[in-house]
Amino acid sequence: MTSEPAPSVGNGAAAESVALAKVVARQRAELDRLREAAATSAVLERAKGALMASTGCSPEAAHEQLVLRAGTARRTLLEECWLTLGALMPTAPPAEPPSAEPVSRETLTAPGTAETLGRLGLALVRIGSPQDLAGCLLDHLAPEIGADAVFLYRRGTGDGLELVGHAGVDATLAAQWHRIPPLSGIAPLEALRSGEPLWLEDVAKDRERYQLIGEFPERWPSRAWLPVPAGAAAPVALGVLRRTAGAFDPASRELLRAVARLCAGRLGAPSAPAEPAAADVSQAVQTVLDALPGAAILLTPLRTPAGEVEDYRIDAAAPNAVDILGRTGRELVGTSILESYPSVAGEPLWHGYLKALGGEPYEGEPFVYEEDTAGVTMTATYSVRAARLGDGLLVTWLRHDTEERQEQRLADMQRLGNLGWANWNLITGETAWSSQVYTILGRDPARGPVALNRLADLVLPEDARALAGAVGELTRTGRSFDVPFRIRTGNAVRHLRAVAEGVTAADGVVVEVHGFVQDLTAQRSAELALVDSERAILMQRGILQAERALAARLQHALLPLPSGPVRLCGLRVEVAYLPAQAGTHVGGDWFSAIELPDDAALFVVGDVAGHGVDAVATMAQLRFTAKGMVTTGSSLTRALARLNFLLLHSRDSQSTATLVLARYEPAGRRLVWAQAGHLPPLLVRGGEVRRLDRPEGMLLGASTDPVYTAAECRLEPGDRLLMYTDGLVERPGEDIDTGLSRLADAVRTAEPGSLEALLDTLLEGERRDDVCVLDIRVPVADEDGSGGGSGDESGSGAGAGE
Repeated sequence: MTSEPAPSVGNGAAAESVALAKVVARQRAELDRLREAAATSAVLERAKGALMASTGCSPEAAHEQLVLRAGTARRTLLEECWLTLGALMPTAPPAEPPSAEPVSRETLTAPGTAETLGRLGLALVRIGSPQDLAGCLLDHLAPEIGADAVFLYRRGTGDGLELVGHAGVDATLAAQWHRIPPLSGIAPLEALRSGEPLWLEDVAKDRERYQLIGEFPERWPSRAWLPVPAGAAAPVALGVLRRTAGAFDPASRELLRAVARLCAGRLGAPSAPAEPAAADVSQAVQTVLDALPGAAILLTPLRTPAGEVEDYRIDAAAPNAVDILGRTGRELVGTSILESYPSVAGEPLWHGYLKALGGEPYEGEPFVYEEDTAGVTMTATYSVRAARLGDGLLVTWLRHDTEERQEQRLADMQRLGNLGWANWNLITGETAWSSQVYTILGRDPARGPVALNRLADLVLPEDARALAGAVGELTRTGRSFDVPFRIRTGNAVRHLRAVAEGVTAADGVVVEVHGFVQDLTAQRSAELALVDSERAILMQRGILQAERALAARLQHALLPLPSGPVRLCGLRVEVAYLPAQAGTHVGGDWFSAIELPDDAALFVVGDVAGHGVDAVATMAQLRFTAKGMVTTGSSLTRALARLNFLLLHSRDSQSTATLVLARYEPAGRRLVWAQAGHLPPLLVRGGEVRRLDRPEGMLLGASTDPVYTAAECRLEPGDRLLMYTDGLVERPGEDIDTGLSRLADAVRTAEPGSLEALLDTLLEGERRDDVCVLDIRVPVADEDGSGGGSGDESGSGAGAGE
C-alpha cells in the first residue's frame, strides 16, 4: 500500500492562499447581496408609502400592486418601485410650452427611463453628501440626456444661494459661483421663487434675461433648473447643463422631474433649529455655568415618539466639568449620556435622573464608575446631584478620588521634601499651617500656629534678627525672602529655611503672605561633614608631603649617586636609580658597590617592602649592617642570616626585604653570591644572555629559621653582569618570567656600552615602583692594561654610592 507524497511547503502555502481568496470572494458577494437587499427594502418601502398616499390602500395591497406591475411589464421589483416614485405627478401639473407634446405612460415607462431610475435608486442609497450626489447624478444623466455639468444650490441666509454640490466644472468656476446674492436675473433663484422648472434652451435669448453661469455661456447651450422638491418652498435648486443645443424633449424633461423628486429625500431641508426658547435657556444656563467653579452640566432629555426618555444630551457645561475620559467644559457639549457612558443605563443614576425630571431633586450615594478605554480600565468614585431646570436637568458631581489623590500627593511631597506650607492673612489675622510645619518646628499642633511677626521668637538668638528683618521688609514692601535659620529642639539644633511671598491689594498693601518652611538639617550636616573631611584631607596631604620630602632627603643623604661610571677592582661599574613617577611615596630600593679591605669588591642590591620614611629607615639599617658584616669578615650567607634576625626582632620595623650580595675577587675573577628572595643577576657573555642559577634563600623577615646558600661563577674579560630590583621587569597582570625574558631581549639588542639606552628601551611611560640597577663590566685585556687591580676612577678605596 502506497501513500501519496506529502505536499511541499510551497504547495501548502499556495493552497492556503487559494482558500483565503475564496473566502474573501464569498464575503464580498455576501456583502453585495446585503447591500442590494438593503437598497431594495428602502426603495420598496418608499414606493409602498407613495402608493398608499395616492390610492389609500393598505401596505399589503400596495406591495401586491407593485409586484403585479413588475411581473406584467417584465421589470424587476426595484425598477418598478423607482418608476412608481418617478411617475408621481404634482396635483397641479406645470404648464408646458406650446410646442411640447403631452407625456404618455409609455414614454415614462420606456425601458431606458426605467433602467435609469432603477440604477439611480441603487446609487442614491449609498450617497452621503450633496457633493457625492452631484457626481452621481452626472454619471447617470450624461448617457441619457447628454448632461455635461450638475449644480446643487441651497437657500442661504438673506434668501441667497450657496453651492453645496457640483460636478463637471472646475474648482475656479465653482469658487466664483459659490455664493449668489438675492439678485434678479439668476436662473436658479427664479426656479426656487416660482417653484417650477426653468428650461433655458436658447443661449442668445436666455443671456438677455439671465446671468448665465460660465465665462463662456456658449459652452452649455441648453440648461435646466428644477426646484427640489417641487413647489415655492423648495430649499434646493438642481441645475443640469448640456453641451447639446436645442430643447429638452418630453422624455428628458419628465426624467429630470422624476430625478428631482427622487433626490428630495437626499436634499431636504436641514434639521430644524432648536426652539428659540430652548436655545435661549441653554445659552442662559451656559452663561451661568461659565462663572461656576465646580463641575456642572445641563442635560436635555431625548424622547421617543411615545414620550419616553431614551437618552440625554449635554447642552451646557461648566469650564471645570471633567469626565473620567478627561474631556472638559465645552468638549462635553453636544455629546449624549449613553453614547459616552453606556454603562449608566438602568443604574440608580439613570433612575435618579428620571425622578429629578418628575420634579424631585436627586442626590445619590457615592458610586464607582469604570470605563474601559483602549484596554485600560479607569475607575473613579463620584457623588451626583440632579435637579429639574425647565424641561432639562441641572447636574453637578464631585469626584472623591481626585481630591483624595491630590491631598495624598501633597502630603507625600511635604513628607519626602521635609517641608510644609504656611499662610498668614494680615487683614483677618488668621494663620494656617500644614501638619508638616508643626513637625519641622517641633511645635505641638494643639498650641496652634504662630503669627508672622512672632515667627522669629522660635529661632536661635543668633538668627532671630535676620529672620525678623526679612519678615518686616516683606510686610512693608512685599519683597519676598528666602532665609536660613536654626532652632533648638531638645538637645539638637535643626537647620531650617523659610521662603515667603506677599499678596498685595490694588493699593500695593500686603494683605496675605504665603510661604513654606523646609528642614535642611540632613543637608547641612552632610555639608559640615564634607568640610571636616576636606580639612582632614588637606591636613593629611600636608603630612604626606612633609614625609615624602623627608624621605627623599634621607634617601639622597644615605644613597648618593655617582656622577658617572666608577672602577672597582678592575671592574667598570655603572649605577642607575630611578624613583617611581607615580604616587607620593619614596621607595626602599638601594644598592652598594664598595672595595673590601682584602682587595675584593662587594656588590649589593636590595628592595625593602613599603614606602616612606619607615622604608628608607629600614633600607639604611640593612645597607649599613650588610656592609659592616662583610667588611669585618662575615660570609655572605652569615650576613643574610644576621639581617633576617635583625628584621624579625626590630621593634621599629615590621617589613620584609629582598637582597642579593656578590663578592668579587679580581685575582681569579671569582664571583661568589647569595640571595634572599631576590631576582638572579643577568650575565651577558659573547652575545648570549642568561640568568645565573639562584642559590637557596628566603626573603628577609619572613622566617625564623631560613636557609641561605652561596653560588660561585668565574667572570671572563668582556662579560657584563646586571644586578637589579624588580621594578625593572615587573608589569601589572604579567608573570615575572615574561618580564625577565623581556629584559634579556632588551640587553641582547640594546647598544652595548650604554645603560641609559637599555633603561629607555625597558621603561616606557609611568612606573609604579622604583628601579635600581648595577651594571658591572669586565674589561678586556687591552682596555685594562694590567688585567686587574683597583684602578678606581673616583679615588682609591672609594665605592660607588659611598
